[in-house]
Amino acid sequence: MLRFKIKERIADKEFIEGRRVTIGEVAEATGIHRMTISKMINQRSYNTGTENLDRLCAYFGCPIEGLLEYVKTDLAASDKPCRG
Repeated sequence: MLRFKIKERIADKEFIEGRRVTIGEVAEATGIHRMTISKMINQRSYNTGTENLDRLCAYFGCPIEGLLEYVKTDLAASDKPCRG
């Protein structure tokens, strides 16, 4: 399962800039609907497009691995090795 690390990136931005950063501000700056960002933060396995990921990476100034984390689940399919 992929886990979004948006809350962590918001916390980093708040620390660096010394101010509060809201989901609304992220939404306005990225052009991503506020509800979509909220779902990415709060819903497990939320599915979003690569355009949203690209916009968030640009906003936070981070590579994709700064925004996403793979978390192994107990599903039998996840026990198969990755190929690539």
